Amino acid sequence: FFGKYVGTAKENGLLFVNPLYKKQKMSLRSENLESAKLKVNDKMGNPIEIAAVIVWQVKDTFKAAFDVADYVHYVKVQSEAAIRHLATSCPYDHMEDEHATITLRDEGDQVNVMLEKELSDRLAPAGILIKEARISHLAYAPEIAGAMLQRQQATAIVAARFKIVEGAVGMVELALEMLSKKEIVHLDEEKKASMVSNLMVVLCGERGAQPILNTGTLYQ
Repeated sequence: FFGKYVGTAKENGLLFVNPLYKKQKMSLRSENLESAKLKVNDKMGNPIEIAAVIVWQVKDTFKAAFDVADYVHYVKVQSEAAIRHLATSCPYDHMEDEHATITLRDEGDQVNVMLEKELSDRLAPAGILIKEARISHLAYAPEIAGAMLQRQQATAIVAARFKIVEGAVGMVELALEMLSKKEIVHLDEEKKASMVSNLMVVLCGERGAQPILNTGTLYQ
């Protein structure tokens, strides 16, 4: 009334208000905001796509009405800014930064907590309460998605090969130990080396071994 805030009516029922007052309707129900897929660079500089779903509610009607020009537009702009800031603060995964404590892909709950705090700090001046915020989409940008997929596949293959070789070495060691312990056959160093080579090829190969029968002595 003449530039002075009078109050907010939140009660149900029929209310009588001074007709000279300027009135503004404002919803106090929870609202959903689904951001667009934003293309940003993560902490390591890789282009990624990220989006989030945010549940917000007007908590302070005075701030929402008078401290910002349009609180709905303010929520949308500041939410996108918070998502961009979050994406640039963390690497996408541990492949990019092995020593990272928090990554966007692996630490989902911690990332959501960080996003909620960022949004609460940014939207507090508008009297907005953040009830929930979750990352709804996270992926590499299309221009590097293929290269990153090949890198992940190569890492998986190397890890699998490491396990295969580790197991093969243990089996070869056990075979030599049992042959020597039970005195089934006596092998000199040259034949041991040949046997180790053959066993490693058989155990580490992707195809089944083709047996060759030796009808002579061990040295022929």
